[in-house]
Amino acid sequence: MKSTTIWTLVAFAVYLTGMLLIGAAYMKKTKSSEDFFLGGRGLTGWVAALSAQASDMSGWLLMGLPGTVYAMGTGQIWIAVGLLIGTILNWMLVAKRLRRYTIRANNALTLPKYLENRFHDKHRILLLASSLAIVIFFLVYTASGLAAGGKLFNSVFGIDYKICLTIGAVVILGYTFMGGFMAVCVTDFIQGLLMLAGVITIPIIAFMLVGAGNIMDNISATGLNADDYFNVLNSGDGVSFSAIDIISQLGWALGYFGMPHILVRFMAVKNEKEINKSRLIGCGWCALSLCFACFIGVVGRAYLPEVLAENQQENVFIEMIQRVFNHDIGIPLIGGIFLCGILAAIMSTADSQLLVTSSSVSEDIYHSLINKNADSKKVLWVSRITVIVVAVIAYLIALDPNSSIMGLVSNAWAGLGASFGPIVLMSLYWKRTNLAGAAAGIVSGALTVLIWDYIPLINGETLGTVTGLYSLVVGFAVSLALIVIVSLATKAPSEEMLEEFEDVKNGVNCGAERE
Repeated sequence: MKSTTIWTLVAFAVYLTGMLLIGAAYMKKTKSSEDFFLGGRGLTGWVAALSAQASDMSGWLLMGLPGTVYAMGTGQIWIAVGLLIGTILNWMLVAKRLRRYTIRANNALTLPKYLENRFHDKHRILLLASSLAIVIFFLVYTASGLAAGGKLFNSVFGIDYKICLTIGAVVILGYTFMGGFMAVCVTDFIQGLLMLAGVITIPIIAFMLVGAGNIMDNISATGLNADDYFNVLNSGDGVSFSAIDIISQLGWALGYFGMPHILVRFMAVKNEKEINKSRLIGCGWCALSLCFACFIGVVGRAYLPEVLAENQQENVFIEMIQRVFNHDIGIPLIGGIFLCGILAAIMSTADSQLLVTSSSVSEDIYHSLINKNADSKKVLWVSRITVIVVAVIAYLIALDPNSSIMGLVSNAWAGLGASFGPIVLMSLYWKRTNLAGAAAGIVSGALTVLIWDYIPLINGETLGTVTGLYSLVVGFAVSLALIVIVSLATKAPSEEMLEEFEDVKNGVNCGAERE
């Protein structure tokens, strides 16, 4: 085994052991289902911000996005622009009011439970529909994280992909199983710092090694027209973007309003003062990370003289780190630490997805629908068992080494965003929204994405392939329209629901007055 590989292995071993120790430490403090799901609503501003953003970006930030820019040029930055807009709007519009409403709505611990309590759903329609949507789309999302971990280990150590996938899955499962929400948030905080350090430092070093004057020439030498590559209005091969292309990429912003693993951080923040702090930290982290992730793709195209194969383009950051520290600088241990930053990006999202799916099954389905008399400790252990089951199913989905991280994330992001984004916004800001409208919005959003992306309706192709329009944009619009139409066409909300809405709006009886 090469000395560079040994040093990298040491860095990985120390890092992974540290994550497991954090999980073990918080296992002793996790005594109830509320601790497991929300950490007792005790997150500080820094932890809430970095854990929310780290759980958001995943391996997509350091593998999917740089790989897309590397292959297709700076025209792919529109996705990053959309995500930054979505992050800012989510912190501005949703964070504070959602925290208030979940407290006012009988201290809801999960997004499905919040929707049930918000709309006084005695028939459990929203609970079941939203729980099913979370389980379906989060299985795909979790699989994307595990696949990214497998590709990372495979690229760095040359070990069989399936073995690598197994190692990553076991570690993520381990600390999530043990420590629950607080273990996930604390590890995500550490991972968020590590991700930011890596995404800024590495491309700057590579850029200096290439030299600013050589960037254009080196990119041209790879067979691309440099002018087209740097034109943000085309795909890098001289073909101009259509309005649909840009709308589809910017449309990623809509997904934020419906991401349970991000929204749950808002629900768990200690108080509204901490939310104000978190907003600034989170948006700043997001802006820096997205800008430098795109920069990685550009610099990678110039820095790596060989063009990465089509199914290897998402490894551009991995290859860049190894070349910088194993060859050009010669400090493999530091390179190993920065490679852990990619692993951090992967783990920080996969753990959150496991936890949210677990909470949906154990709290929303088992506790609310199957065994209403289960005590908190029993629900806690059902949660832990669910974490194992979900991890195994996601592992099976991720077994294909050719699966695209970008593709898996895109599908899951669309499904969750269309299912929950419109109803979360309308539940917080339109008091005329009622139970019928909420149910219509969740179901129509999920079905629209599934039909648009998976059912071949035109000459054996899906509507998404034929139109080129991102399913999230369509699903969000359909869901929003049906929420409004069905709410207006059916019985108005009760006086009690309207009173709760006004309390949240004015900061009464929802925790705000004590802060």
